[in-house]
Amino acid sequence: MDYAGKAVWITGASSGIGAALARAYAKRGARLILSGRNHAALDEVAAACGVDHLILPFDTADFAAAQAAADQAWDWSGGIDVLVNNAGISQRSLAIDTDFAVYQKMIDIDLLGPICLTQALVKRMAGRKTGQIIMISSLAGKIGSPLRTAYCAAKHGLIGYADALRLELSPHNITVIGVTPGSIRTDVSRNAITADGGRRGESDKAIDNGIDPDDFAQRMIGMIDEGQREVMIADAPTEKMIGEARRTPEALIDQMIAMFQSGYAAQMGVREQ
Repeated sequence: MDYAGKAVWITGASSGIGAALARAYAKRGARLILSGRNHAALDEVAAACGVDHLILPFDTADFAAAQAAADQAWDWSGGIDVLVNNAGISQRSLAIDTDFAVYQKMIDIDLLGPICLTQALVKRMAGRKTGQIIMISSLAGKIGSPLRTAYCAAKHGLIGYADALRLELSPHNITVIGVTPGSIRTDVSRNAITADGGRRGESDKAIDNGIDPDDFAQRMIGMIDEGQREVMIADAPTEKMIGEARRTPEALIDQMIAMFQSGYAAQMGVREQ
């Protein structure tokens, strides 16, 4: 994609991967819509990017706010060319100790939040017959990881949604990309929630030794531009092995798209509204 003048909306853009993606897209000439909960931090990211931008702060789990933000973003830009669903939180607690409320919170933020925002835009994007929808999941969205039962449930769900959405939007020239990072050097572990829903407050060695966010952002966009529909970025040997072992085969994606476009929905008695 030629990103010059294109509208790229990034959630969770105030720090970490989101901020790095903002910088990477800005270097490619994109116009930015930046969302997160910290308005001041979003302003700092926008200032560093130095491109035309709109700040739209909202809480990912506030679904009404997400719907309103979608309307504002669309009106500002005349359409969304790239939606990057990046906002999310992680978890560090044993299931046996974890309050059910933690599961509810995780699903709201890491799964229903991205789905809500995407659904608010998808029909309008389909009408334009162009666009990209990017879901930032995790290797934990491909294989279970201890201390992350709620996180894994949400991130697995996000990949499942992306896989099915990719098939349905293929006739509309919209690409859907699932991204499964390994350890990226951010505050994700420090900000993770614990068994009672509190903030963990400390990082992991794997995260501290992870990939630099700006390196990750450049690699992610490059792999998407190469046509990859599921992007796995992990450098640690174990993580790389896991990612490659559980990667969705490209040939299978093509087969599923062909099945859908051959009239699968009509055969099931479903008509597009």
